[in-house]
Amino acid sequence: MRSVARARLMHPTERFSSRVESYVRYRPSYPLAAIELLAERCGLSAASVAADLGSGTGILTEQLLATGAQVYAVEPNDGMRAAAEAHLGGHSRFVSVKGTAEATTLPPSSVDLLVAGQAFHWFDVPRARAEALRIVRRGGCGALLWNERPVEADAFLADLEGVLLEHAAEYAKITASRANEASMRAFFGGALELATFPNQQRLDFEGLKGRLMSSSYAPEPSQPRHAPMIAALHRVFDRHQRNGEIVYPYRSLVYFAPLQRGA
Repeated sequence: MRSVARARLMHPTERFSSRVESYVRYRPSYPLAAIELLAERCGLSAASVAADLGSGTGILTEQLLATGAQVYAVEPNDGMRAAAEAHLGGHSRFVSVKGTAEATTLPPSSVDLLVAGQAFHWFDVPRARAEALRIVRRGGCGALLWNERPVEADAFLADLEGVLLEHAAEYAKITASRANEASMRAFFGGALELATFPNQQRLDFEGLKGRLMSSSYAPEPSQPRHAPMIAALHRVFDRHQRNGEIVYPYRSLVYFAPLQRGA
């Protein structure tokens, strides 16, 4: 109970401090088609300046940099920001920023495209919207990206969810708050569009364990539910693995729209 209470008191910006290595190694990136969508519909190009809010270890940042854009990677967590700097610091168009979605520290009207990958559910929406309107240039676009479970879960995902519901007390609450369309609509200030793409990872057991431990809701080794959770995870892996791997499927969601002022 004490460990759960401590997690509830933890500020969102601190939740991943102990999970940086797992996040770097095991979190999925986004499909190339999702980045191409940002180019086609949001004007992402080598001439663009983008802000990646809650950029974490730089998964989405790296994909944006590959287009030639300049990217401000805005991340409040020191460990995650340091991991991004270690990986991307040699890139001339990469700018690491200690800040939050609500207080980026970026100059006014300095950004063409504002993105967030798997981070929006941690934002204070009214304050993040005010900050977005301050830093984005008129006519600028926003995009919120997610790697979520498919609508029709396969047998592996169904068994995995059973493990999480039993052993990860925060799982249901945190996952229910993600990709909330009402909150995203309020952030954009009007209509938004959605594009969906298939995505997947192939993972051995260490990869599956690392993927789980990169999630803020997973009990850590010091917590009493950790060992039973890992044992249950191993049983699920053994049940579904083929040639020592499982396929972990996702649907990659991209919500995008111009950031509307005055709504």
